[in-house]
Amino acid sequence: MNRNELRRADINLLVVFESMMHERNVSRVGEKLFLGQPTISGALGRLRVLFDDPLFIRSGRVMEPTARAEEIFANLAPALDGIAAALSRCQSFDPRTSEATFHVGLSDDVEYALLPRLLRQLRIEAPNTTLIVRRVDQQQMSQRLVNGDISVGISHTLDLPANARRKGLRPIRPMLLRCDNRPGPLGLEEFCRRPHAVVSSMGNAADETDHVLHALGRQRKVVLTVPQFSALPGLLAQSDMLAIVPDYVAKAMASVAGMRVEPAPLQLPAHELSMVWRAAAHNDPGQRWLRARCCTLLCEPIELQVVPKSRPALHNDQALLAAR
Repeated sequence: MNRNELRRADINLLVVFESMMHERNVSRVGEKLFLGQPTISGALGRLRVLFDDPLFIRSGRVMEPTARAEEIFANLAPALDGIAAALSRCQSFDPRTSEATFHVGLSDDVEYALLPRLLRQLRIEAPNTTLIVRRVDQQQMSQRLVNGDISVGISHTLDLPANARRKGLRPIRPMLLRCDNRPGPLGLEEFCRRPHAVVSSMGNAADETDHVLHALGRQRKVVLTVPQFSALPGLLAQSDMLAIVPDYVAKAMASVAGMRVEPAPLQLPAHELSMVWRAAAHNDPGQRWLRARCCTLLCEPIELQVVPKSRPALHNDQALLAAR
C-alpha cells in the first residue's frame, strides 16, 4: 500500500484492531472503547475486508488472532504509538480549562495513603479533568500498560515492557502498626509472640517479614489476611494484633484515634515506589503535566549526609532520620 492508498484506511478501525489483539473479546473491547457491541462487530467486518483475512477466529469465549493478524499487529502497534506521539506534540494543554480524562493505575497502598492528597491538588489546578483509577499491583502493571488500560501507574514495580519508562519516587520503608495501650516500643520477642494481620491482594499469609524472621530462626503468627489497607484500622482497634505497613500508609493511619506507629524491631528490606508510563505518552502535554504533579506531591526528597571517617556508618534508616 502506498501513501495515497492510506485514504482507504480508517484509524478508528486500527484502534479497534489493536484493542481486539489485547482483549480477545468483543464485549471487553466495547467496554474499553465505550462503544456498543454492534459497532465493534461492524468494525471487525470492515477490518476483514481491508486486510482480506478473517483476523479473529472464535474459540469458546475468546477470539483467537490468525497468523495474519499477528503479523499485522507486530507492524501496527509501533506505528500507532508514533501517530499518538506525533499528534500529542501538536496539542496544547491548559489544566485550568482541560476536560481530559486520565487513566491511572495505583497499588492499594498508594490509593489509600497518597491518592487523597493528589486528588485535592488536581481539583484545585484542573477542576474539569476526570481521573479514572484502576487497582494494580506489581504483577499487573506491565499488562495494564501494554493493553492501554492506563497511561501512568504508581506502585512497586518489577520488570516492565520495553516501551515503558520508569521514575523512582520514594523509598517504601516498612513500619509497625499497633492499636494497644501498652507503653514503650515492642521488642522482637513480643513482636513474634503477638498475632499479626497481613495485607495481601492474593491472600498470602507470608511475606518478606516472615522471610527475614526465618533467617533469624524466628517466626510470627499471622491470624488474618485482608486484601486492602483501608480495613486495618477497624480490625486492629481494641486488639493486640500488629501489622507491618509502608511508612506513608502508617502516617495516614496515625491520624486514626488509637493507632500507633513505630519502627519494627528487626531490619526489613526497603523497596522503591515508582511511577511508570507508556513511552507513546512521554511527550503528551497533558500526561507530562500529570506526571509532574505526581512527582511534586509523591516524591520524598532525600538529602545525602556525609559521614566522617572517624564515625561508624549509620544504618540506612538511621542515616535518613539524621539527614532530616
